[in-house]
Amino acid sequence: MRTDVHTSSQGGGGWRDDAARYALLPLRIFLGVTFVYAGLDKLTDSAFMKDAGAGSVGDMMRAVRDSSAVPALVDLALKNPPGFGYAIALGELAVGIGTLLGLLTRLAALGGALISLSLWLTVSWASDPYYYGNDLAYLMAWLPLVLAGAPLLSLDAALRSRRRRRTGGYR
Repeated sequence: MRTDVHTSSQGGGGWRDDAARYALLPLRIFLGVTFVYAGLDKLTDSAFMKDAGAGSVGDMMRAVRDSSAVPALVDLALKNPPGFGYAIALGELAVGIGTLLGLLTRLAALGGALISLSLWLTVSWASDPYYYGNDLAYLMAWLPLVLAGAPLLSLDAALRSRRRRRTGGYR
């Protein structure tokens, strides 16, 4: 069994190292685009931002209240369903933009994970079997970005590089 890593003739780490360095990029793009889309979809859906009616956030929250893992979260949302709808939509938009740009990526990913966790514990908790609900999968998808951030092709990396140049390579 070989344990060495293929290296290119130019002294680089080879394609495996390149692939490892860029491994989180597809996940970052997918989650960023998905959360921007989800936020915009909610903000542009006139039915969603209502207290009641077909497709409203209020009716959705009332429908899942008794089957959620944490009914207190649903009760909190039901105090002001349109306000909750706007908070979720704007949160998704901020998380998606931060993730796509790679700006405060760990914080954006933590926000995405918390949104996904809250939706899993409320809206999709009753999915049976559990893997039919996508919020748990989104929660797990955010965790690598919480841990690793966006080390490449990001504003975080550009800012880090700029700080290093200013401090003479330290930090």
